[in-house]
Amino acid sequence: MIDPRIIEMREYLKENLSDKRFRHSLNVAEAAKKLAEINGADPDKCYLAGLLHDICKEIDPELQKLLMSRSGYEISDVEWNAPKTHHAIAGAEFIKEFYGITDPDVRDPIRWHTVGKGGMSVYEQILFMADLISDERSYPDAERIRRLTYRDLKRGLFEAFKFLIVDKVGQKLLPMSTVDAYNEYTAIEMKRISDKK
Repeated sequence: MIDPRIIEMREYLKENLSDKRFRHSLNVAEAAKKLAEINGADPDKCYLAGLLHDICKEIDPELQKLLMSRSGYEISDVEWNAPKTHHAIAGAEFIKEFYGITDPDVRDPIRWHTVGKGGMSVYEQILFMADLISDERSYPDAERIRRLTYRDLKRGLFEAFKFLIVDKVGQKLLPMSTVDAYNEYTAIEMKRISDKK
């Protein structure tokens, strides 16, 4: 039986997001649930984080900033000056205020799903990757990263951060949290390659 609150949340998203964003949210929820089952995390928490991760994507930018300022999260200057990241921090606060969701396994992945960070929890890792590999994603290399992530979450993260760094360097400032994540997963990948020799 489906939790009535999930039905209510889906209805809210359907009414407040574009059709494309709503379908993306459903796809991310399914990908997060699947990754949770593979990686020993709670599938219900991951599904919920995936469903709600873009809840503030299409709200007024000033409301996003207001929610960010109330969130209690540390927010870098780079993030304050990067409006495309605002919905993630605002969303983590919105679900606390609107739905009473305080579980860090749901809120924190939403907060970090756009920029990542070093030392991510498995829940944060799962949502970060579910957002990048959801079924409708078709960027160059999407299918390869999707397959790799379902086989090995950490290798998927390495490829994702490598892609992000290469794609963004020289075009915009990167939050140090993104650089920290890139360094962490690159070190893991280098160790894996070294251990195979």
